[in-house]
Formats: sequence, C-alpha cells, structure tokens
Amino acid sequence: MQDYAARRTMMVDTQVRPNDVTKYPIIEAMLNVPREAFVPDARREAAYVSEDVEIAPGRVLLEPRNFAKMLEVLDIQPGDLVLDVGAGLGYSAAVIARMAEAVVAIEEDGLAAQAEATLAAMGADNVAVVTGALTEGAPKHGPYDAILIEGGVAQVPEALLAQLKEGGRIVAIFMEGPLGTTRVGHKIDGIVAWRYAFNAAAPVLPGFAAKQEFVL
Repeated sequence: MQDYAARRTMMVDTQVRPNDVTKYPIIEAMLNVPREAFVPDARREAAYVSEDVEIAPGRVLLEPRNFAKMLEVLDIQPGDLVLDVGAGLGYSAAVIARMAEAVVAIEEDGLAAQAEATLAAMGADNVAVVTGALTEGAPKHGPYDAILIEGGVAQVPEALLAQLKEGGRIVAIFMEGPLGTTRVGHKIDGIVAWRYAFNAAAPVLPGFAAKQEFVL
C-alpha cells in the first residue's frame, strides 16, 4: 500500500508552497484531496509528480504547481460559485469544493461520468457535473464569481466570458506554440481585462484552438 498522504504532504511542501502559493484554503484543500483517486488506475503512481498527468488522449491533470498558482490568482472566496471548465476526472472540482460555496464542473461525455462517480464517492456534495462542450460552459447555472479553464487555450469564447459575473475573475493558460502564459481576467463594466500572472504550458483543450483565418 502506497503512502499517498505522505506524497500529498511532499507535493505541497516542494511544489506548491515554494511557488508563491500562500493562501491557506488552497494548501489545506490540496493536502486533503486524494489526487491519486482522480487519475486512471494505471497512472496512480504518477499522481504526485511535478508534471501534467495524462488522463485521456490529449487531456491532462495539470501539474500541482500550475494548478495551485491558478487558484492563488483566482482568489476564490467561501461564498463563490465557481465554473470549472475541463474538469477532467474531477480533482480540481474536489479541491475547489473545499474553498467555495459550490462548483459547476463542465466536462465532455465519458470523462464527465467518471468525474461524477468519483466526486460522489468522495462526498463532494456541493459539486454539480455537467456534460457538454467545454467552450459552451454551463450558462443555466451561472453567472459565476470565478471561472477556471483547466488547460491551454488560444482564445476564450465569448460564451464563457458572458457567464462571468460583473466583478468576477477568470484564469486560463494562453498557448502560443509550445510556450504559454497564465493570465487572469477581471470583468469590469461588462468587459474582461486580462493581465499576466505567470508562465505555464498545457495541452490546448478541445474547441479552444485558434480559429483558422480563411484567406482567398
């Protein structure tokens, strides 16, 4: 039997705390949510490594450092309703559920069912898993205080930005080729203004690639 609790502590002490993640609710949640439960069985040994873990073709569980830093800049509050876009097998939603009032996790068919089952087994009863296209979000449950996009994007669709409350925050990893930057957006007077947060990279999520410009 692997000592996953010890690995969680090491993950937080070596990958999270040293990277300017200081908010106690993030550290507390990452110490308590069993990351190994949210990866395919064959990948459990890799659950706590300092890199992305593949959970499906072209889809990953973000490495602990990047995920924690995204939460740090998103600044989730106890009363917040959070949209988790590309929730994978549910790890992020389980972490956020310990910090926020409620979480709506959007994921595509297949992954969504697995996420829902695992979250239910964990007793995360303030998470609703919605099956659908990631680019469309979950408008009927919104608007949201905060939106986390869990993977790379070339651009963020207007449909998602429209689901952000006035004064709300959104965070995403913008990819340009192999390089990426994490940016946080704040919605003020109906417009989302983005600013640089830190460097990170992740596979681009389905539907979030750059639109090809058609040239005659």
